[in-house]
Amino acid sequence: ALLFFSGYIQACRGLMISAVCLGFFGAVFGLVGMKCTKVGGSDQTKAKIACLAGLIFILSGLCSMTSCSLYANRITSEFFDPSFVAQKYELGAALFIGWAGASLCIIGGIIFCFSIAENSNSARRGYAYNGATSVMSSRTKVHNSIPDKTPPKHFDKNAYV
Repeated sequence: ALLFFSGYIQACRGLMISAVCLGFFGAVFGLVGMKCTKVGGSDQTKAKIACLAGLIFILSGLCSMTSCSLYANRITSEFFDPSFVAQKYELGAALFIGWAGASLCIIGGIIFCFSIAENSNSARRGYAYNGATSVMSSRTKVHNSIPDKTPPKHFDKNAYV
């Protein structure tokens, strides 16, 4: 039953399936290529993986954009053809959502591709966690050998109300 459709519908389906598959692999490579993940190796390797994810997202967006545009071209050509007597369709919300999603895919892919240029210019700085200091040790250190049993002066009963 699937093979009875015309060629442009099958082409649109093939392009959309390709776009979804490419988007999945782009998301996987994007997760591996992000700086916040431990998988992927060094920063240079992660940058190359992120650039690859960007290229895959751009390709996915182009497949989706081509599919939506091919379908919209067919709809408008049939709509304005006076000799076409079958049911005529109009551009619907799904096409506009498809164009918007394809545009976002392309823009996201471009951002991923520019992440390789940002990563090579600046070195990644590491921050060491020193741990939290307790309130008693940082504010009220006792310097004599006999510990003082009185509470500190800045903690009175009105401090907690």
